[in-house]
Amino acid sequence: MARSKLGIIGGSGVYDLPGLKGSRWEHVPTPWGEPSDHLHFGELDGLDLVFLPRHGRGHRIPPTEINYRANIDALKRVGCTDVISISAVGSFREELAPGTFVLVDQFIDRTFARNKSFFGTGCVAHVSFAHPISPGLADTVEAAAKAEDISIHRGGTYLVMEGPQFSTQAESFLYRDWGCSVIGMTNMPEAKLAREAELCYCTVAMVTDFDCWHPDHGDVDVPSILKIVAENAENARRLVLRVAEDFPREHEPCPIGSDVALDTAIITPPGARDEALLAKLDAVAGRVLGRS
Repeated sequence: MARSKLGIIGGSGVYDLPGLKGSRWEHVPTPWGEPSDHLHFGELDGLDLVFLPRHGRGHRIPPTEINYRANIDALKRVGCTDVISISAVGSFREELAPGTFVLVDQFIDRTFARNKSFFGTGCVAHVSFAHPISPGLADTVEAAAKAEDISIHRGGTYLVMEGPQFSTQAESFLYRDWGCSVIGMTNMPEAKLAREAELCYCTVAMVTDFDCWHPDHGDVDVPSILKIVAENAENARRLVLRVAEDFPREHEPCPIGSDVALDTAIITPPGARDEALLAKLDAVAGRVLGRS
C-alpha cells in the first residue's frame, strides 16, 4: 500500500491550518492554470498533510471563479491520496441547525458556468459517480468528530448552486421538496474532479444558516453567516487535528474504488488520443496512461 498523504481543502473561514510541523507554503503550478493559493505543507502526528484554501487566503475568489481543476490537479500532483473538503452551507432541515457538521453522501449539481472535467476531445472518459463520497474516509471523519464532541450528522444530499447570490425563497422550497439536506456553492465540480483524479473524497459541510425557507429565521445575510463561520472554523481545525491523529498511515483501498476510478473510464483508444491533452493529464491520469 502507498503511504497516506491527506489533502484538506478549506472553505469559508478556514484559510490556514496552524500547528503543522515543518510548515511551509509552496507554489504548485499545474497545466490547468493557477490553484486558488499556494499549498501549505506540513506534518501532523507523523501524517503528511497538504492544506489549500479554496477561496485563497483573504477569501479573494468567488465560487464560480475558483479554478477547481487546478486545485485538484495540484493536490494530486504533490501526492495526496485522500481529500477532505470543508464547506460552509445552508440547511434545509430543522434538525440540521447552524453549528452542525454534516457528512453528506450525495450531491445535486445545479452549477452551469464551470469546467467540470479534466477529459475532453482527444481523450474521453466517464467515471462512475453514483456514490461520490468515499465511505472509508467518511468513517474516519465521523469517528474523529465524535471523539472531539463535535455535533455531526452522517448522510444527506448537498445541492450545489452556481451563486454568488443566495437562493430565492421559491428555490429554497423546491430544494427542500427534492429532499436536499444542505445547500452551498463550492463542492461541484470539485467532487467530480476528485473522482477523475482517483482521490478518495469526503465533504464536511458546516451549517451556517437555514437558507430562506424557515419561517422563524430571517433571510440569509453575510454578517450572520460570518458569526457562525468563525465558530465552525475552530471546530473544523480541531476536527482536522483529530483526523490526522487517527488517520491510517498507509492508504487503504477505497471500498467503492475511488482510487482506481479510471480503470474502466477511458473510452478513446490509444491511437486516437490527443498528445497535448495527455500531457496535461500527467498527474491526474498518469497511472492509467503510463505517464506518472
